[in-house]
Amino acid sequence: MNKKERYSFILDYFRRNMGSVSSELNFGSTFQLLVAVVLSAQCTDKRVNMVTPSLFRDYPDAKAMSEAEESEIFEYVKSISYPNAKAKHLVKTAKILVNNYNGEVPSEMNELLRLPGVGRKTANVIQAIAFRKSAMAVDTHIFRVSHRLGLVRKTDNTPYKVEIELTKHIPNEDIPDAHHWLLLHGRYVCTSRAPKCKECPFMEICPNSQQSIS
Repeated sequence: MNKKERYSFILDYFRRNMGSVSSELNFGSTFQLLVAVVLSAQCTDKRVNMVTPSLFRDYPDAKAMSEAEESEIFEYVKSISYPNAKAKHLVKTAKILVNNYNGEVPSEMNELLRLPGVGRKTANVIQAIAFRKSAMAVDTHIFRVSHRLGLVRKTDNTPYKVEIELTKHIPNEDIPDAHHWLLLHGRYVCTSRAPKCKECPFMEICPNSQQSIS
């Protein structure tokens, strides 16, 4: 099976069986999505979803959060990884959004990357989910699954290289969903340790299905 056929097989399966999907993070606006994604760095979506209800209740938008002290936000997110840095980033980001963007989250990559705590992966998530742009965010799950399924080359050894290779072969209209397809497959089936190969619909075409996966 060549690469084109491999992509076609995998994408056809996801289209039929998963369709349009979104983040497992809970949010009610683009600003709240941005906050949740920033908090999710090095942290599980489950943990983030435990703290955001009270955070969003008291600071539902950029204006409200821009008026908060970092110490106040810290109290809401202290159970999240790196709470001091994230509280600082969120308040600074909220101020920038209020001062420069009328409280709205920008859609362009270069503008998103100017926000504290926002890297390329976070910016791609915002673009894909909030604005349905053809942006592929590569996290550890997508990085792992892409290599195991033979969607990328061994030399694609950075998230950015994986992003470029995936977007080269996945149709633009599928990319916003493909991010979630690959992520969820990695989170629940092709897990880092003890992958559930017998449950995997791609076992027959997976280069690693008969090998020891680490």
